[in-house]
Amino acid sequence: MLGKLKDKFRDKSKYRLFENFFSLLVLQGTNYILPLFTLPYLVRILGPEKFGLIAFAQAFIQYFNILTDYGFNLSATREIAIHRKDKAKVSEIFSSVMLIKFGLLLVSLIILTVIVFGFRKFRQDWELYYLTFGIVVGQVLFPVWFFQGMEQMKYITFFYITAKLIFTISIFVFVHNVTDYIYVPVINSIGFLASGILSIWIVFKDFKVIFKYPGFEQLKYHLKEGWYIFISTVAISLYTISNTFILGLFTNNKIVGYYSAAEKLIKAVQGLLKPVFQAIYPYISNLVSESRERGIKFIQKITLLIGGVTFILSIFIFVFARLIVDIILGNKYVESVPVLEILAFLPFIIGLSNIFGIQTMLTFNYKKAFSNILISTSIINIVLAFILVPYYQHIGISISVLISELFVTISMFLYLHLKGVRILEGKIV
Repeated sequence: MLGKLKDKFRDKSKYRLFENFFSLLVLQGTNYILPLFTLPYLVRILGPEKFGLIAFAQAFIQYFNILTDYGFNLSATREIAIHRKDKAKVSEIFSSVMLIKFGLLLVSLIILTVIVFGFRKFRQDWELYYLTFGIVVGQVLFPVWFFQGMEQMKYITFFYITAKLIFTISIFVFVHNVTDYIYVPVINSIGFLASGILSIWIVFKDFKVIFKYPGFEQLKYHLKEGWYIFISTVAISLYTISNTFILGLFTNNKIVGYYSAAEKLIKAVQGLLKPVFQAIYPYISNLVSESRERGIKFIQKITLLIGGVTFILSIFIFVFARLIVDIILGNKYVESVPVLEILAFLPFIIGLSNIFGIQTMLTFNYKKAFSNILISTSIINIVLAFILVPYYQHIGISISVLISELFVTISMFLYLHLKGVRILEGKIV
């Protein structure tokens, strides 16, 4: 099928874009279908309390994923995309990034140990946090940024599907009652570790990458390139994963379970956009470097398409929130209904903010402004969370998230408008 389509594409870059999108569409389809089996099963077997505990642990461990990623999923992707025809340069980039990531992994392990054994809330479930940390090791080993930069998304598709299949099958085999909750992080970590190890082998075998110890200047360069994106990612985490974490600090595992279950439903819908954004980012990076005018025309088309589709999806979630919760989560999660209603428009809002921010501001080199907007948003979210959560618990954190995401999208749009980047008009003035 792809062979016949290739003949129809005169522009090889456009064919590669289609092939990458197709691969990621298969990936996201799998990511979307498999949780439809595991999520309803887990929320019913574990109940809100243990499901909330696992969600809290995952939110906590996610901070270490952010630290070890260090913005490389965007900065290193761009570097690989630009230099992918130069094998020596690709090896240099790969070696530098991986060495930095392993250094950050060691720092993460030390921080984890200090926190887990320094605070009673973490110490009483210390095994859970260390077992969940396996996900971080697997993510460090899995160079998503490399495959994205090379525009070889089929590898990402294969490895992620492998991890998801391991997780899905194992959940039904090993988790049968609430006392089996500890197997969930074990299974999750094994899937990521297996994919990570296999992906490293592919990088060396199929792409002929040679590891060579980079010099100090090279390490410094890559740290500098990823800095603003890293700060932006940290800022994003303060109004995404931090919400679950803050909720867990102020309330209890059951309340976290209500919020996390509804949030996972929203993230499943948002995940439908992931293959599109992953496929178009390296394409837009190259397009903008050749012609900003052609780049903004392409961004305009993507904005109208994604904006329309996500708006319809958001309306559907809002209208049928109660029915969705009843079918997927069950009658123990009635408290998740208002959360889902409040978060219903996030796919639409976040879809636009990704286009305005990552796809446009970063490719047009407005990194500092991008970072500043996200830092400002994180401060707003934290303040709102600390005000609303003690009084309104899961409802309060949902309102905080919605306001924060609206602020991001509107701020990015206005900044681009002031800079003369008129996305909706498809022109630069």
